[in-house]
Amino acid sequence: MGADLLTLRPETPADYLEVENLTREAFWNVSAPGCVEHYLLHRLRCSSDFLPELDIVAERDGRIVGNVVCVSSHIDGDDGKRHKVLTLGPISVLPSCQRSGIGRRMIGHIFDAAGRMGYRAILLCGDPLLYVRYGFEPAGKYGIRTSEGKIFPALQVYVLNNADITEYSGLYFESPDYDIDMTQVEEFDLGFPAKEKLADTPSQLRFKELLSMLEE
Repeated sequence: MGADLLTLRPETPADYLEVENLTREAFWNVSAPGCVEHYLLHRLRCSSDFLPELDIVAERDGRIVGNVVCVSSHIDGDDGKRHKVLTLGPISVLPSCQRSGIGRRMIGHIFDAAGRMGYRAILLCGDPLLYVRYGFEPAGKYGIRTSEGKIFPALQVYVLNNADITEYSGLYFESPDYDIDMTQVEEFDLGFPAKEKLADTPSQLRFKELLSMLEE
């Protein structure tokens, strides 16, 4: 069954635990042994930068199979102005439901909603080989750099409504609530079923490859 049978709706507090479990399953052993994204989601919901109207779940047959959230961030432009943008993620799809168009449906929904809200750009850090399929471009194309001033291939941007973002050249700052304490992650994870942590999975090696590009 594909994405056509999905219902997209706002996440509610009653969904929180189910969505955190989903996020944990989706990210487990992907970029590092275990994962942090379920705790990150838990933390972001309490952030002043969190946008509840862009917190969407995908539901099929009464079961939540996907979730995407957005957080307010900004670019300190080379023109001396501060430009408001969005950060996308985490975006999660149950492993058994991946590669069936669910992620594309959720991201498309976010693009439409964010465009109606007046945003001009959405950024994320992820594998360019994946996100180019959704229309993301290298942020460096527009002169958008990390907060440390580096061009990073994993930093990507989607331009909403064909906006002109040439003046967005500058330093990108995501919400400080993306910075998390690993001790708190480990404590939070104790509330979930035990899972084996694996090292050097193919996706982890790809993640290390992407990080090395930042260091060059």
